[in-house]
Amino acid sequence: MEYRRLNEVNRYKKITLLHSNDMHGDFFAESVDEKLSGGVSMLSGYLTKCRNEDPNVIYAIAGDMFRGSVIDSEFHGLSTIQIVNLLAPDIVTLGNHETDYGVAHLLFLEKMATFPIINSNLYIKGNDTRLFKPYYIMEIDGLRILFIGILTEEVISQTKGENLIGSFIGIEDAAKEVGKICNAYNGLDIDLTVLLTHIGFEEDKKLASILDPSWGVDIIIGGHSHTFIDEPAIVNNILIVQAGTGTDQVGRFDLIIDTDHNCIDSYKWQAVPINSDNCPRDERIEKLIGSIKEKTDLKYAKVVANFDYELTHPDRWMQTDLGGVFSDAMKESFAIDLYFMGSGSVRKTKMGPIVTFQDFTECYPYDGKSYCLKLKGSQIKKALLHIYRDEAWLGDHTEFYQLSKGWHVVYSKSKHELLKCEYNGEEIDDNKIYTVGIAEFHYNNLFEFFNLTYEEVKENGEPIILTTSDVQTLLEYFENNKHLGFDLDGRLEVLD
Repeated sequence: MEYRRLNEVNRYKKITLLHSNDMHGDFFAESVDEKLSGGVSMLSGYLTKCRNEDPNVIYAIAGDMFRGSVIDSEFHGLSTIQIVNLLAPDIVTLGNHETDYGVAHLLFLEKMATFPIINSNLYIKGNDTRLFKPYYIMEIDGLRILFIGILTEEVISQTKGENLIGSFIGIEDAAKEVGKICNAYNGLDIDLTVLLTHIGFEEDKKLASILDPSWGVDIIIGGHSHTFIDEPAIVNNILIVQAGTGTDQVGRFDLIIDTDHNCIDSYKWQAVPINSDNCPRDERIEKLIGSIKEKTDLKYAKVVANFDYELTHPDRWMQTDLGGVFSDAMKESFAIDLYFMGSGSVRKTKMGPIVTFQDFTECYPYDGKSYCLKLKGSQIKKALLHIYRDEAWLGDHTEFYQLSKGWHVVYSKSKHELLKCEYNGEEIDDNKIYTVGIAEFHYNNLFEFFNLTYEEVKENGEPIILTTSDVQTLLEYFENNKHLGFDLDGRLEVLD
């Protein structure tokens, strides 16, 4: 674009839109190729640098500030809000992990935040009162920018335990809500409309495809699927972006807005690496984090496990040695036939051989109950076919599970069939009852995650609580089983 066009009387306006998502308590920089990478100190330094260079800078966060750090877990998000306050985002939407400490606690954390938090679809059942403001209109350099926050029920599974809280069912209802808000406020001469979503990159594209162009949505900034991109996807003339996960990079739009036509005239998008080459450090944040870290170091330095070697979890959509150790620990602790360990519950890609309480907490930050279900062999097969459906292999944010020892499953992707489903060397009996353990979060979403209803499960017997604390169970197992190793032993074979 020629510079002279920017000087046409108030028509063309330049803004910089920075965005993060799925930060998950990634507070500290790490050494990568002999340089520091990531961390909120350099992220803050980059934000400050951009704000000093240009007054028309907006910073947005598309959900999941919480979880992934002992600092977050120890203080139930209070420390995270303090840190994010120093980053001074202009607008934030909720992710699924913002509800991990309970909706009531989330409302308390919102009061601590010095930034606006929007969400258009969490509401109190009975009178449909929204918990958060659904939208936010920002005015900058004469521009009016409409932000709308979207988080569907398919993602916010954690709230299933909150009986008074409801949300949208899926993207069709979300699209209707977007239309309702856009229709209500487009009359205010909105120059740019941005959806802040936390539903996954593929779902963002589906959502964009069903939005009415007359609603004027220009950009979707998303999260949840931790997707790294080289350039925006464009669906229905809507730009769709995401900035991976953590603080190693930040998304950056340089936009020219045509205020006569209320649209984007031109843009440039890039993923900016947060490293010591181009990002100054922020001593304020380092001092705050340092004071919080001092309080946690002594508690979290205790050694809780000793593996024979480093165990890894490189991909959530495969059987891994680290996931296998967790599922084995639960199976053996309860003397059950099978424990389905959620792959997404294992939050680190590697751990060991010496494991401190900090390592463990960062790897397995969730605590809660586990349930024992009595399932027929046919029901286990039904659940496995649902878990291994096509979406699991296409990178969609589906639930995937680690199998405990003794199981051997062979699945054909091309045939969509279980070619083998064996336990202790024998093909499982469709009519035999097996004891199966799952965490409370997965129990609360039984149909969505396993394609099983509570009614059909309870025909075999009432589910029972195995433990009220998964974390205590795992720590006790590790304490009493030194020098743990692991052998994948063919638990899951995926053909084709």
